[in-house]
Amino acid sequence: MKTFKYIYLLAAISTSLLFVQCKNEDDNVIINPSCNDGVMNGSETGVDCGGPDCVPCGTELDFSGTYVQEDQMGRPGINTVFGTSGFKDAFNVTVPSEMQTAFQSKFQDKLSGPMGLNPAFTTNALGLTAEEFTTVLSNDVLWLAQSGITTYFNGTEILTGRALSDDVIDVSLLLIFGGPDGTANPTLTSDGVPANDVAFSTSFPYLAGPF
Repeated sequence: MKTFKYIYLLAAISTSLLFVQCKNEDDNVIINPSCNDGVMNGSETGVDCGGPDCVPCGTELDFSGTYVQEDQMGRPGINTVFGTSGFKDAFNVTVPSEMQTAFQSKFQDKLSGPMGLNPAFTTNALGLTAEEFTTVLSNDVLWLAQSGITTYFNGTEILTGRALSDDVIDVSLLLIFGGPDGTANPTLTSDGVPANDVAFSTSFPYLAGPF
């Protein structure tokens, strides 16, 4: 009888150990779901997206892969216009402090050289010669005055900043083609796109409605 008792006792101990060592995958359920836990839970409609608490699915940013800078954007359109002569990629990866030395002469040739945008260029509405103007343009940074008027160009001040309503393309065209008083080549001094007909938003990203 003692032998059977020992057998029953060992069986009971073995069964207990079996249950202790058994792992239930439900133990991994996350008690407090969040939008960055890598699991679709809570009110999400996808993994870490959708529902009332997370970003809509399909709108999250994917930072995987290799990224290449497409364009310098200190002053819109500068590299698009002046960097098309075989050095746009080099311009894109040059720091602003080195741009003037590397690209001013190339900008000047693109502006007023024999095959340039405006071979007849003398001075523009700012009174700048081709060399002076391209020195300003080749440093592709948006300047900002700490006091005074913020404007891309209002007829007097230039590049003291950029207001949302500034038509930077028309300003650039006027300074390239408009001559000393801004009236030369009137068909070339505007892109024909009018100003926004509705006000800009007062909060970021400060967009206006479609025109």
